[in-house]
Order: sequence, then structure tokens, then C-alpha cells
Amino acid sequence: MVVGVLRLDLRLHQVNSLKEKRSLVARILNRLRSRYPVSIAEVGWQNKLQRSLVGLSMTAGSEAQLQSVFNKLEEDLYRSGLAELIESDVEFLHYGAED
Repeated sequence: MVVGVLRLDLRLHQVNSLKEKRSLVARILNRLRSRYPVSIAEVGWQNKLQRSLVGLSMTAGSEAQLQSVFNKLEEDLYRSGLAELIESDVEFLHYGAED
């Protein structure tokens, strides 16, 4: 079993208040949660107006499976135009016996 952890550093445009930011971040999280089998939450930059740090995780049988989903997710986010991806960071955690 492999657990993938992905951190996305996002820039949010045309956000003028923390209320607007929370609404936009909720839209992003709900969109990604509904389209991909991931657990996702805002984990940083909560008080910065135009930035959000999003963390997500997923379990699969291999790193390749996880990387494929993460790549599709990043492309989906890019195409949505909801946020600009500044940086992404992936970490893989391996558990159990290898076949």
C-alpha cells in the first residue's frame, strides 16, 4: 500500500475579503473532492487573502497510480481557472509487504 500526500500552494485572484476567499476555497475543495478519490483540506495560509495551501491524500497500490491521479487533478485545477498553482509537492509513504 502506498499513501500519496500532495501539497498545493495556490494563488487566488480577484479575492477582496476573507469571506470571498473561504467561498472560493470551498468551491475548489468541493470540485476536487467530487472528481477524485482524495481527502482534501486547506492546511495553511488561512489568513492570507490571496493564498491558500491545500493538502490532500490518497491511498493506492503504487506510486504510478497516485501520480497519475495527482497529475490529472493539477490539470483539472489549471483548466478550471479558479486558482493559479504556484507550487506542488508530492510525498509517498510505503506500508506493508512488497509483492
